[in-house]
Amino acid sequence: MVRSISFQSYGLCGILASILADPNSAASAELYEGLGILQHRGQDAAGIITCGQKGKLHQCKNNGMGSMGVGHVRYPTAGTSSISEAQPSTLTVLTNGNLTNTKELRAFVDHEAHRHVNTESDSELLLNIFAHHLQQTGKFRVNEDDVFKALEGVYKQCKGGYAVTGMVAGFGIFAFRDPHGIRPLIYGERKSHYGTDYMVSSESVVLDALGFTNFVDVKPGEALIISNQGGLIKRQVAEPREFSPCIFEYVYFARTDSIIDGVSVYKSRLAMGEALADRVTKVLQGNVDIDVVIPVSSDTSRSAALQVSYRLNILYREGFIKNRYIGRTFIMPGQSLREKSVRRKLNPMGMEFAGKNVLIVDDSIVRGTTSREIVNMARECGAKKVTLPLVPSHPFPQPYRKTEEEVAEDLDFNPNLKTFDTSVFNGKYVTGDVDDQYLNDLEASRNGSLKKMASTGEVVGLHNAHTFK
Repeated sequence: MVRSISFQSYGLCGILASILADPNSAASAELYEGLGILQHRGQDAAGIITCGQKGKLHQCKNNGMGSMGVGHVRYPTAGTSSISEAQPSTLTVLTNGNLTNTKELRAFVDHEAHRHVNTESDSELLLNIFAHHLQQTGKFRVNEDDVFKALEGVYKQCKGGYAVTGMVAGFGIFAFRDPHGIRPLIYGERKSHYGTDYMVSSESVVLDALGFTNFVDVKPGEALIISNQGGLIKRQVAEPREFSPCIFEYVYFARTDSIIDGVSVYKSRLAMGEALADRVTKVLQGNVDIDVVIPVSSDTSRSAALQVSYRLNILYREGFIKNRYIGRTFIMPGQSLREKSVRRKLNPMGMEFAGKNVLIVDDSIVRGTTSREIVNMARECGAKKVTLPLVPSHPFPQPYRKTEEEVAEDLDFNPNLKTFDTSVFNGKYVTGDVDDQYLNDLEASRNGSLKKMASTGEVVGLHNAHTFK
């Protein structure tokens, strides 16, 4: 049986894989640095596993060396925050996304593949499906064709939105992306004295910071293998479907300085700010009685707020000071904790609110927790009037919300992008296989983990905006 250990990551997560030309170099150092750059994608857990020339694995708790490796930061929307599910063995996979047919896959792994599943992680299911198909080759040592063939089986069985990186000990690293391209995945190269180094990442900002160049987005349904001897090989393993990257990457998930699928996240947020300014003018029918524009002190909202200020010719000010030691509050467990965390995370500058008509710009509204608290804080500081416009993204239907086609037109800096997965807004999933029962089961599993972890004080993420229809 193909031996395997899973390092899982879901929803808002960051994944990395690297293989260096110098066999005596340490991939762990750059993976560690890269995960720090991707920290905005996950705050619950992190892990690194590396592999040397002889196939010996070193997990993140060791000081081991290895010229190739994988790493992740994790925010769970499925499973729990248990250390056992904090991903990275012969076969290792890291996933960013969710599988939607987990019951079917679990039954297959149990009754047909006869493999033991140790956690509630759908990442472990994907790993075991992959291992099962690799084992069907009957080989002790696999080659590129074997890996691609096994991935064909993964694509046929696993449904959902996902980006995956992985490593086969003593062989190389691999990566692949779901047929709709919902989750982002990009790779780059770097020349060295020994040859070419490669890295695969959730966002381009990591590759940029670590000196990689020639960035290429992994295509929907495409897989790539980078081996110790053969270099980089790509293959279209699954037939691509309508290219529909997740719109929330541009709104909230990604770092502002990243480029995802040929679209600058920064430029997309400027465009959202322009659209928001036009919307404010339309809703207020030209009577824009506003003294100051204030963002909710996040990197994701500042770009839009600056453009709103410029478009409306209204003063821009920083009115909220952010405590950078408080993580993203929308993923915190329980409404009470989320409300308290907003107050701990944002501290208002009273002088910017007192006696003024304030327009507050946030990037998104998931539950409304942050919105209610920031409006209350602004009022407590003496604001005369607080305007919270329809934000650049909004999970609820609104009379002035742009259609999916209009959003796509705004962000269409890449001619291959014709549409986006906007399920976080309207509950319509491009995969077409998500129902209320799946979402309810997912939420129930997360709520159950809260009770289990309550006594330890461990923070557990909840399924977020995807539950809004």
